[in-house]
Amino acid sequence: MTSGALLVHGYHPYAEDAEIYLPGVLKQLHPELYPFNADFFEAHAHMTLFPRFVAEAVRLSHLSLETTMFVLQMASYFLLLLACWRMSGLLFRSGRARWGAVGLVAALFTIPIAGTALYLMDQYLNPRNLVAFAAVYALVMVLEKKYVRCGAFCVVAGLFHPLMAVFVIFLAALLVILQQPRWGWLSAGCLLPFGFSLDPPSAAYHEAMRFRPYHYFLQWHWYEMFGVAASMALLWVMGRVARAKQLRKVALVCRALLVYEAVCVVAAIVLALPRSLEAFARIQPMRSLYLLFLLMLLVLGGMLGEFVLRGKAWRWAALFVPLCAGMFLAQRALFPASAHLELPGRKARNPWLQAFLWIRSNTPVNAVFALDPGHMGIEGEDENGFRAAAERSMLADELKDSGAVSMFPQLAGTWLSQVKAQQGWTDFERNDFERLRRDYGVSWVVVQGGNSRGLDCPFGNDAVLVCAIN
Repeated sequence: MTSGALLVHGYHPYAEDAEIYLPGVLKQLHPELYPFNADFFEAHAHMTLFPRFVAEAVRLSHLSLETTMFVLQMASYFLLLLACWRMSGLLFRSGRARWGAVGLVAALFTIPIAGTALYLMDQYLNPRNLVAFAAVYALVMVLEKKYVRCGAFCVVAGLFHPLMAVFVIFLAALLVILQQPRWGWLSAGCLLPFGFSLDPPSAAYHEAMRFRPYHYFLQWHWYEMFGVAASMALLWVMGRVARAKQLRKVALVCRALLVYEAVCVVAAIVLALPRSLEAFARIQPMRSLYLLFLLMLLVLGGMLGEFVLRGKAWRWAALFVPLCAGMFLAQRALFPASAHLELPGRKARNPWLQAFLWIRSNTPVNAVFALDPGHMGIEGEDENGFRAAAERSMLADELKDSGAVSMFPQLAGTWLSQVKAQQGWTDFERNDFERLRRDYGVSWVVVQGGNSRGLDCPFGNDAVLVCAIN
C-alpha cells in the first residue's frame, strides 16, 4: 500500500514547502551554503529537529541526500499507514473495516484540507510527513489509557513539528476529558499561546500576509468554509451510526473531534476580528483540520469497509479505482511540466529545475541570485524551490519567504525591501540588474524567455536563461 500511495500521489523533492525545509538540512551538511538571506529558512529550522535529523541520517547512512530523503519519505508513508492500521484495530472489529480505513487514507494522501493549504501527506519530505505517525500513535495510546506513552509520542511530534504537537495534545486531552470529566483541567494549557505580542503588526507584515489568506478563516472562500461544515456534519452522522452499532470508541472519537474543531473554529474567528489579535493568526488554528480530516477519513473508510463494501471485490474496485485515478490525474495537473516520480538519479524534465540543478553544479557557492519573485507561481515552474534545488542564496521571493515573515514578523522589513527591489522583473534591463548587484550583492540572475538583456548567459533552455552580472 505504501508503494501504491507513492505511485498515485507522486514524488517531487524540491516542490512547495521543500523550499523552506530542505535548505536547513543542506546548511547542516554544508555550512558554507547560503551566506545571504539564510534567516528566511533558518527561522523555521531552529524550531525543529528535522534538519539535524535528516543531516545525521545522511552522515550515518553514507547515502546521498536525495536518496536519504526518498527513503525517509517512503518510511513516513509506511509509518503513518501502520499507525492508521493500529488505530483502526481499536475502532473496528473486522479486517475489512481496517483495510477500508487504511486504504481510504492512503488513497487520499493529497486531498486538499479545506482552506488550510495542507494535504494529509505532501509529495516531498517535510517535518509533518515525518511525524504524522506519532500524532496518530499518541491518540492510540490515549484510547488505550497509556498516558506516558502518549506523552512520549507527543514529545516526538513536538521536536519535529511544534504546532502539530499542540493540536495532538489538545485532542488527546479532549479524549481524556470525555472519558474522565474530572480531568478537565488538562485542556486549559493547550489553548494558551506564548511568545506573541499584542502590538499591531507592521505595514511590511501586512504586505506579506497578502500571500497567506489561509491564516484568516474569514478570508476563506465559501466552499472552503462549507468543507469545514460538511466535515463536522459527517462526523456527527458517523457518531450516530457508531452509537447505533455499538462502536463506542468510534463514537468517542467523533464526539471529541466535533468539540475539538468547534473550539478551533471559534478561536479562528476571534483571532480574525480585532486587529490587536492579528499576530495570533500565525497560530493557524484552522490547521487543526489536519488531524480532523485524517481521523475522519480513517473512520469513514472503516465504516465503508464494514457496512458498504463488505466482502464484495467489485465494490472495493468501484470505490478505489476511480478514486485513485482521480487523485493521480489531479497530481498530474498540479505538476504538468515535471515527471510524476522525480526519483533520485533521474534526469529532471522540468526546464526550471534543469536550470536550478545546472546552477548547483556550475556557479560559486557564495553566489547570490535574483529571479522573478513570483517564480514559484509561474506556469510550468511547478512550484520548484530555488534554494532547495540550486543550493544557492537568492533575494526574497513573494510566495515562500512571505511564509517565513508570517511566522517571524521581524523579517518583514527585509522581505518587503527586497521584493520591492524586484518589482517589474519581466521588464528589467541590464541597469536594473546592476542596481541589484550594487544594493544586494546579486551576482547571477535567472530570467525568463530568450532575451539575455546584454548579460553573459552560460545556460539556457526553452523557459529560462541563467546569466552572470559581470
